[in-house]
Order: sequence, then structure tokens, then C-alpha cells
Amino acid sequence: MTNKLVNARITPSAHLNILSQLEVSKLLDSNNTGLYQIFRQCALAVLSHGNYTDDAKILLERHKAFDISIIQQDRGIKLEVIGAPAEAFVDGRMIRGINEHLFAVLRDIIYTYDAIIDNPKFDLKDSDGITNAIFHIMRNSGNLRQRSRPQLVVCWGGHSISREEYDYTKEVGYQLGLRGMDICTGCGPGAMKGPMKGATYGHSKQRIKDGQYLGITEPGIIAAESPNAIVNDLVILPDIEKRLEAFVRTGHAIVVFPGGAGTTEEILYILGILLHPDNEQMPFPLIFTAPECSRDYFQKIDEFIGATLGAQAQKRYEIIIDRPEKVAKRIKKGTKKVRDFRRKHSDAYYFNWRLNIDKEFQQTFIPNHENMANLELSKNLETHILAANLRRAFSGIVSGNVKDEGIRAIEKHGNFKISGDHEIMQRMDELLASFVKQDRMKLPSDIVYMPCYEIVK
Repeated sequence: MTNKLVNARITPSAHLNILSQLEVSKLLDSNNTGLYQIFRQCALAVLSHGNYTDDAKILLERHKAFDISIIQQDRGIKLEVIGAPAEAFVDGRMIRGINEHLFAVLRDIIYTYDAIIDNPKFDLKDSDGITNAIFHIMRNSGNLRQRSRPQLVVCWGGHSISREEYDYTKEVGYQLGLRGMDICTGCGPGAMKGPMKGATYGHSKQRIKDGQYLGITEPGIIAAESPNAIVNDLVILPDIEKRLEAFVRTGHAIVVFPGGAGTTEEILYILGILLHPDNEQMPFPLIFTAPECSRDYFQKIDEFIGATLGAQAQKRYEIIIDRPEKVAKRIKKGTKKVRDFRRKHSDAYYFNWRLNIDKEFQQTFIPNHENMANLELSKNLETHILAANLRRAFSGIVSGNVKDEGIRAIEKHGNFKISGDHEIMQRMDELLASFVKQDRMKLPSDIVYMPCYEIVK
């Protein structure tokens, strides 16, 4: 990694050419909204592409002198960056893909905080209001492909995976690309990059020139999962809950690869939604897959789900080991069922309005020590509510591992304490211990991983 820094003025190549004076002043008024710090952190993550770190605190401290400001002109806007990583430039010019990502960040942050959060037309305390806000953010980004058939496959998995697992995600992506499927991920490295890379080969062989490689992220996680180079559409949602809902509303199928706490959070999220009685008849292809060397990973995940959410949850997914072509064929067949269901119920192909998402999965969960300690993790809860609370527990662990505010909270107050029914805690402890042993909690480094949590049995 080079330590060279660059100062530059940048004009947009694709997104957001003009801003109002009010929008500019609101963005730069950090004392009022804190919006500038959010924009600065996301911009730095985009510009740090290629220098992957999953520690937002380290990234921010490494670039304390980094600054970014808006230059408003009658003919449009420019961004002035000071102390930007040199890897974002070639021969003095910003790489076009990074330019697009940078202005996509500006577009989404401005729109979310100006048109959504400060707009009384959007009731973010109401379930329908939250879904409506997510739709408007996605539509404003221009990434809802209205005339496309159901073909967007969401791929979840860890940023810290082995080489064998990464190569396997590429092969699955390749098989999906050969069948005309587009890819949506969390936009970072590892299992988020591999399927996109594979799909580009598949699309190229099929002479598909408009393949979509959609990255969906949020301000708290982008520094840990900077957009990879293949992402051609990037969207920033305001928090993890809205990010997860955006995945399942816009995607038509989900493939899950091995990962850590964040991947488990995503699995619990989709299972909790599919277990809701209103979604019982809705087709939603969900496949867990890994190479042969990682067979044990999904065996442990399957055992954890069976012990906590029960056999009904296990029926909502299929586990396929070391068969990329079979995964792609199953997904292709499943998306045809999705198309038929949407057509029968006059639902949009590009946004799943009929999916019932309980408010427990939509409410923003702030993973502080008090909220983590107060989580109810009991088998006396309805299954989908237990899934929601387990999702929150794993979300807190992700925050303590990689998010700036979570890392600082652990440094100040010690580990999060998680308690609940004895069997649930035992299973959770065993699963997390396996993640630690396999280096799935953070990217491998010379620093020994120290858990940010304590399971209280």
C-alpha cells in the first residue's frame, strides 16, 4: 500500500451535476446535522478502493487530514478533495468508476436527508412509510430496472473468506452470468466481489453488455466494505435495516456463501421474514452454497437454525455443496416461479411490494451496551420475532468488529454482553467460536482477533 496522497478537483462523470444552495449548506453544516461527517466517511471509503481494511476506525485515523468540499458553480458542481489516496487516480485523473461511486454517495446522502428524513410525507415510524422511503431512494438512484424480467440475484457472504471459497463464488457467479442473471451484493471484497467477477465472464461470453452489478451499502459499513471495482451501480441506504430491506425488495433470489457474523445476520433476517405467516406462499429462492472444503460451515449454520428457529425455518432454504451449475439452474428455475407469482398478483418485477416485513425487522437497532444486554432471546417468542432479536445480536457484533462507533464503544465500555435461554446461548457461543477459529470475524492480520462480545449463559 502506498502512502501517497493527492489533492484534486473533480467533476461528475455520471451522477448529480447540480445541487441547490440549500442542499450544499445543509451538507456542510456539520454542527447542525452531522451530514458532512457521514459524507466524508463514505467518500474516504470509496477513494480507498483496493486498500481493503475492515476497521472503520483505522481508516478514519489513517486519513485524519482528508477533507472534501463542494464547489458550487452556475454550470454545475465540483468536489475538491485534499489528502485523497493516490490509488484513486491514474495520470492525475480520477478513475472513472471511482468518480461514479463518489458522486453516487453524494446523490444518495443528499436525497435521503433532504427528501426523505426531513420530509413529513414519509412516516419513518410506520412500516409502510419505511418501505415507501426505501423505494424512493432506490428509484432516485436510477437502479430499478423497470422493464427487466426477474433476474437480480442477491449474493451474501463474508469479506474474510479463504481463496478456495473466493474462487467458488466466482464460479457460481459465472454460471449465473451465463444464464443472464444480474448480481447484487454488499459491494465489498470476498464473497461480495467474487460473484460479480464471475458474472462478468458469463455475461461477456453471452455478449450481454448491460449486466447489472449492484452494490447496496450504508454509511456505518462502507468503510469496512469499500465498493469493489466491478460495481457499476451503487446505492447508499441510511442504516443496516433499510439496507437489508432494499436487498430483499429488489432481489428475486438469494445465494448465501460462507461468512461471519454479518452473513449470519443476513440469514436470520431473510428467514425471519419468510417465516411470517403472510409470506408462507410467496416463492423466494434461497440457497446456501460452499465448496467441499467448507461443507462444515453450513452444517453448523443449519444446526444453529434448527436449534433456534426450528425445522420450519430449515425448509425455507436448500444447501448445495460444490455444485455451481446446480446452484445456477435452481436459481434460474426459482426466478421463473417468482415471475409467475408477480404476474399473477400484478406485483412489480423490480420491487417486491407484497412481501410482508414485520416492523421488528425495520426498526433501527442501535447496538449500544444497554440495547445488546436487553435483547430477549427466548424460545417463548414467536419464531419470526426470535429471528429478529437474534439478527440484532449479530448486528451488534458486526458493529463492534468493524464500525467506527461500535469499536470506540467497546474500547470505552468493554465487551457487549449477550444473554438468553441456555440452549440458544450455547449454540450461539459455539457458532461464533467457529467463526473466530476460521478467521471469519475480521480480515486476517498480525493482530490477534479479540471478541467484542461475551455470551452470558
